[in-house]
Amino acid sequence: MSLFSLPQWVRPHLFEDKQFKDLSVGEISNIQNALQRFNSSDPEVSVVIPVWNEENNIYRTLSSLAASSSKLAVEIIAVNNNSTDDTQKVLDTLGVKSVQQPVQGTPYARQLGLENARGKYHLCADSDTLYPPDWIDLMVKPMQDSEAVTGVYGIYSFLPPKGQSRLGLWLYESIGSLLIRYRRMNKEYLNVYGFNMGLVTETGLRNGGFLVKGNRVYADQVSGSDFVNDSEDGRMAINLMKTGKLSWVTHPKARVFTSSRRLMDDGGLTKAFIRRVKRQFGVVS
Repeated sequence: MSLFSLPQWVRPHLFEDKQFKDLSVGEISNIQNALQRFNSSDPEVSVVIPVWNEENNIYRTLSSLAASSSKLAVEIIAVNNNSTDDTQKVLDTLGVKSVQQPVQGTPYARQLGLENARGKYHLCADSDTLYPPDWIDLMVKPMQDSEAVTGVYGIYSFLPPKGQSRLGLWLYESIGSLLIRYRRMNKEYLNVYGFNMGLVTETGLRNGGFLVKGNRVYADQVSGSDFVNDSEDGRMAINLMKTGKLSWVTHPKARVFTSSRRLMDDGGLTKAFIRRVKRQFGVVS
């Protein structure tokens, strides 16, 4: 993969210039058929996606997951968090298992997904992120290999806005990777993002789940497009570290590509970077 371009596996799932309503019958059928094997009645892995008004993003995420080369029994669960658009229609059309969370907020959506997951291992995904074919198996492997590993987090890159280069994003990601390495020494929970993390399901449930209690746990999250992120992923990471350790999955074939709207909502790369550094050193505005 070129440092400044997207890998080939990403392109089939972009559906450029298309909303869900623009997909052909054949395109919808292809996603439907590919997703059928991710509805295991006895899953080893649960992939859980919180969704809020993502009718024109979630099908891209599902398309990428449907192309997974996983050798494991997998279930995919979408948690609909009061969507007012046609998100549920998209989920139903594609045949994805979904549950409804009437309490608004990502922590509640992720918690309900955790409570409904049947797999021994739980992978968290997001509806604006694309996942490579080997992501599931590579993320689960550290937990399979060692009972001491209770959670994992992965590497990621940003999808550039249409017509723009990845150069600036690559520079931002490169600096970010240095912060990740630094934080591993004493604040590793700050490295964990909800769109690219995993855990041992039973341990996550037993140790407190995703719900934030008391003071907020400030990860270096940038603004999302829906609600203020209450750092449920950071809270879960801390909970997992009560009885085990985290593993950073750095295999290049596990790199996910997520929407750059997280950065654009922060006012662009420069402002996002400044905010990230401030949070690293405990300056929260």
